[in-house]
Amino acid sequence: MSNDNQNFFQKVYAVAAQIPYGRVTSYGAIAKYLGAARSARMVGWAMNGAGSIADVPAHRVVNKAGLLTGKHHFDGTNLMQQLLESEGVEVVDNQIQNLEKYFWDPFKELEEA
Repeated sequence: MSNDNQNFFQKVYAVAAQIPYGRVTSYGAIAKYLGAARSARMVGWAMNGAGSIADVPAHRVVNKAGLLTGKHHFDGTNLMQQLLESEGVEVVDNQIQNLEKYFWDPFKELEEA
């Protein structure tokens, strides 16, 4: 991994670490916050490897429609869903219900990067 990618991944993890309990955000919202609006896929790649990092709640990052697209990176079939549900987030068929209720926008919630 190049240094640029590594630095970007670290920034992604720093933002993800601040997602509050019981809230979710999207790959695109993190990318936009980091000034890389077209890099949602890159945020996804970063999150794929975040499972081994203790203070990064990767289960709280979903796609823009609220789909649990990263669920196959978690041990166990429904671990991502179970983690979200344990925080009070309603999930049906791998999709967060009432996404706007749970959505946390780093652009609005955090100071500028």
